[in-house]
Amino acid sequence: MTAILERSFKVLEHLAAHPEGRALSTLSGALDMPLSATHRLLTELIRCGYVRQDQSHGDYMLTIKLVSLGLSFLSNSGIVDVAQPLLDRLAAESGELVRLAVVDGDELTFVAKAQGATRGLRYDPDMGLSVNLSCSSAGHAWLSTMTDEQALQLVAKQGFGQPDDYGPKAPTTVKALLTFLRAARKRGFATINEVFAPAMTAMAAPVRNGNGAVIGVITIAGPLVRLTEERMSELGPVLLLSAEDVAQASGASAMFKRRA
Repeated sequence: MTAILERSFKVLEHLAAHPEGRALSTLSGALDMPLSATHRLLTELIRCGYVRQDQSHGDYMLTIKLVSLGLSFLSNSGIVDVAQPLLDRLAAESGELVRLAVVDGDELTFVAKAQGATRGLRYDPDMGLSVNLSCSSAGHAWLSTMTDEQALQLVAKQGFGQPDDYGPKAPTTVKALLTFLRAARKRGFATINEVFAPAMTAMAAPVRNGNGAVIGVITIAGPLVRLTEERMSELGPVLLLSAEDVAQASGASAMFKRRA
């Protein structure tokens, strides 16, 4: 049963990364599973309503049911209701993309956002994805609240992101990463410049509950031409105040309460 569940989740995760759909043989090869076993799993997932088969091409793809479950969970948890007005306010003040990530075990996941840019280049990466800890301001902000040893354990588990996949200044060594984390601890918030993506910058601050535990991270991100080092320094106090406001409001969220 454990093997079946693991394979089922792998199928769902793979299809989530390929919304255009995947052929049976392609899916089988990518997941290193026998064709027959892959077909059986897909048949069950279709029966349960999580996968459908495109009749014209025969490719398999996710239905909206999985998305609906996730959105329903976020709605019932109260996270978006609690945080959205505060994110909207910070987005208006900064004029950039503002996002909230929540701590979930050993991962950070973005769950809410507000776009402050009203013209020009708008930075808006995918939502609902697990945050790369070594190459993101959110990851650096969270890791900076831990000891170096704890932070490096999480990064080792996830792996270092590579500059070819992220930004040209993405740290690929322990020494480089610790430099970012120590600067974040001293500053109170993390900043990155062409680390997550070329020509993009970002900053992030941890959100702590009443017991001091980190329950999330709030970020501001935008193009380097607009969100400069000087601009991030100006926004630092505003970002920290917003993180405090989210922390104070977090008691209204069922999910945040469980992390208290």
